Formats: sequence, C-alpha cells, structure tokens
Amino acid sequence: MNAPEQVILLRQHLIDPEVCIRCNTCEETCPIDAITHDERNYVVNADICNACNACISPCPTGSIDNWRTVLRASAYSIAEQLTWDELPAQQELPAEGALQVEPEAESAPAPADGTALAAVVDGQQVNAATTSTSQVPPWSAAHPYLNLYNLKRPVTATVAGNFRLTAPDADSDVRHIVLDFGTCFFPVLEGQSIGILPPGTDASGKPHYLRMYSVASARDGEREGYNNLSLTVKRVETDHEGKPVRGVASNYLCDLQKGDTVQVTGPFGTNFLMPNHAGSNILMICTGTGSAPMRAMTEHRRRMFAKGKPLDGKLTLFFGARKPEELPYFGPLLKLPSEFIDMHLAFSRVSGQPRAYVQDKIRAASQRVAELLRGDTYVYICGLKGMEAGVMEAMQEVCSANQIDWPALHAKMVAEGRFHVETY
Repeated sequence: MNAPEQVILLRQHLIDPEVCIRCNTCEETCPIDAITHDERNYVVNADICNACNACISPCPTGSIDNWRTVLRASAYSIAEQLTWDELPAQQELPAEGALQVEPEAESAPAPADGTALAAVVDGQQVNAATTSTSQVPPWSAAHPYLNLYNLKRPVTATVAGNFRLTAPDADSDVRHIVLDFGTCFFPVLEGQSIGILPPGTDASGKPHYLRMYSVASARDGEREGYNNLSLTVKRVETDHEGKPVRGVASNYLCDLQKGDTVQVTGPFGTNFLMPNHAGSNILMICTGTGSAPMRAMTEHRRRMFAKGKPLDGKLTLFFGARKPEELPYFGPLLKLPSEFIDMHLAFSRVSGQPRAYVQDKIRAASQRVAELLRGDTYVYICGLKGMEAGVMEAMQEVCSANQIDWPALHAKMVAEGRFHVETY
C-alpha cells in the first residue's frame, strides 16, 4: 500500500487591510524586503518571508500580526493580496495524511484574531507556542489606549477650530485643527496618533484609506478638561520632487470649517510616549509638522509647571524650518520661559543669514547635549526622513567630542525606551 503523499503547510504572514494605516513602518523595518505595497495595500511575499517577526513590534496598529495556515502550494500570492479589502478566513485543511509544517511556520506568532496555531503532523495535532515582542516605551509612561475605533467602526468628531499657524504670505499652509469628541470615549496620550478617513473615493472607485496624524495636544485635551484634541496639518500641494499634487487628506482637513464632522480611528501608538517620573529630561528634535508630538509633550509639562508641579527634568527643543514665518507655533514658543525650556531654532532660508539645520544647532550646543545624554534623558526625533541621517551624525560627533561611546549609548537608550524616531 502506497504511503500518502506528503503535504506541506505554511503559516503565511498577512497584513490586515482593514486595520493597516499605510504608514510604511513594516516595509522599512523588514530586513529581507519581504514586504511591498501598491497605492492601496501593504502585503507580504510568502516566498521571501522567514517569520523573523522584526516587523511585528514597530507596527502601531497590530495589522501586521496576522497569520493563516495554508497549503504551501496554495499560498496567497502578492497579486491576490493586493486586491483584498479584508483578510480571508482560515482555510479548511486536510484532516488525513502526512502533513509537514515548514520550519519558519512553527515559530510564527499566533494570529491576532485568536485562532490557534495548529497543524496535523503524522496524524497528531500540534499547537505551536508563540511569543510576540512589544514596543519599548519609557518605563514611567502612562498606559495608552489602542485601536478603540477602526475602519468599520470609526468615531465622529466635530471640528471645534481650524487656525493657520504659518504667516498668510508663507509658502506652506500649516493648520492647527481642534477636534471635539463630545461624550465619546477617546483618550489619547502625548506621542500617539489618530487616523482620519477622508470622504470620497480614489481613482479605482474605492473609499480612500485613512491617513495618520500625530496628536498635538496634551492628554487632558487641547482645551484643558475637555474631550478634544488637536492636530498639526500641512496642506500638501507638491510631492517630494516639487511636482504639483493635491494631498487628499491634508487638503480635506485644512479646508474644514468649525462645526464640520470628521470620521476618526485609533488611537494608535505604543512607544513614542513621554516619561512621567521626576527628574526625567526630554530632548526633542523636529522639523515642520513633526512638531506635533513635541508640542503635546511641551504643553503637558507647561501645565504642570504653571500649577507648580514640575517634574524637575529639563526640556530641550531643536526645531527647524525654512523661515520663522513657516515654523509652526513660532509665536507661542517664544513666550515660553527659558527656565522651562532650552530652545534652539534653526532656519535654512532666511535672507542674509547662513543656512542652519537642526543638526547644526545640535553641534553648536555640544556640551549641553552631551550633559543630557549622560543623564536620565529621553530623545524624540520627528519630521521628514531626510533629517534623520544628519541628526544621527551630529549625535555621533557630539559624543566623540565629549568622550561618550555613542554606538553603545544609542543601543542602551533604545533598549531602555529612551530613544524614539518617527520620520516620514
């Protein structure tokens, strides 16, 4: 009697298109380029993925942590995944015969929907024990709420205000938009983000996917004691190459009037959170609308400072823009007392002045930065991705000039939840 033909099972890694916010974190994180995307979906190539889990922890929504046991020969293709609007159900698997689970499948995490990781191997059911790493927030950070509202069940917020932050004649139109949630439960912390669902459809006739924006207000609301929050939004009218393009979500948000309603998802984000223990220093480095989480952290501590409840830690800000009139929150920043915050503003397009970027200001403040890095300090970098390399080079130079082993310190800070980067 012939032995049954061997059937190989694969624990296939999939991304949930209903939860994914298209932030590109997973694709940038994947060390083997197994993740790709088109204009709608992010997907995982089953022929490349080795279930290393490097992409699981950085994902702000958990959409990356989905798995289906499939016949290896019938794995979902890239082309198939790109057409999905929702994940497929778990397939019915053969109940008889010799089944072999691929090695990488045995160590893959359990699906986020709670489905057991199981397969039949030589007639026996096998359940693989799994673990999933998590983000590393500051040890004293407040506990964040996550994913209270999604694409299928968003919450409605009402626009309480829409104010231009940049000068009327500035090239960039940056807005401070306040959203009120009324009686709906929507708690957020400094450093978290929300998703905005623009109305209408894309070129293929499908609804626009959400866009993610960092919260710019403190945990107790843009207006203290109210159930609201604020966003810092730049109207997008050109792409990175300077070609004309109309940003769907940014133009929608910037055109909103008081009283308009907005569909919101979230909150998102588990690690870009601020420390809450006494003596903790915060070093903030940002450009443009990357100032949103920095504004939230600064405002939270400003309110504590005003009430006579400071944490006794230092606040230091390196903030870059082309011109003062294009720097969001420029006026309010100048009103903050020097004993509250050490501020370094960098402008790269001021007539008659040499170009200055945040990394230049970091080098100029070398001794103060080194002193912070030697202490109980938490670093936050947010802005355009192009700034990241320059900032890291400046940190290396500062440390070298002050006898600090930057590679070792950087690794230590990351492991301890004291070094956070969000660039786009």
